[in-house]
Amino acid sequence: MTDKKQTPQEIFNTIAPNYDYMNNVISLGTHKAWRKKVAKTMPIPKGSYVLDLCCGTADWTIHHAQTVGPSGHVVGLDFSENMLKIADQKVVELHLGKEITLVQGDAMATTYPDNTFDYVTIGFGLRNLPDKIAGLKEMYRVLKHGGSVIILETSQPDNPIVRPAWRFYFSKVMPLLGKVLTKQQAEYKYLDETTEEFMSYQELVDVMTEIGFNEVHFERYNLGAAAAHFGTK
Repeated sequence: MTDKKQTPQEIFNTIAPNYDYMNNVISLGTHKAWRKKVAKTMPIPKGSYVLDLCCGTADWTIHHAQTVGPSGHVVGLDFSENMLKIADQKVVELHLGKEITLVQGDAMATTYPDNTFDYVTIGFGLRNLPDKIAGLKEMYRVLKHGGSVIILETSQPDNPIVRPAWRFYFSKVMPLLGKVLTKQQAEYKYLDETTEEFMSYQELVDVMTEIGFNEVHFERYNLGAAAAHFGTK
């Protein structure tokens, strides 16, 4: 069992040094392809003001900054100081300090006024929020009217042939990789648990609609291993 005394923030602080490496190993590099597909479905225009929640080591934050250009700006927010340290190194190396602001904060209760951002994104972070509904409501609150939300998250295949293999990989293989490669089996077991317990792609559509998002739709990737949800305010 996962050590329940360790908070999600502590878990991500622990795995931060190996996060990018393990993300590539565990997803077999597909997380990069998923982001590219999302960008094609809902491209973010130049000059946009973007909030990237649970930004982690800032891969998606950096992509947004390169997309919106100098006339736009991206705020990357995460609760893990260790993740943000790595993110800051990337931002400095890429000379994107003017385009990106990194903030340590709570995705369920940010300090931004209502109707602030053109886009709010969250990649592989919603499932880790203690209160997913509060997080979604906060995204809605800080979006401008007419603004859009983009949620990229691991999902649960419902194909009876694919699902058992997916469950075996996440419940057995992923924690084993964490143990062998980083000596962090418990932390990667936690990530499996959050994936298994997360709402289905259709449940997320229903919740987003109930909160008030319009034009809610989704795309599924890799036979349902991941899904992107889109909505407007």
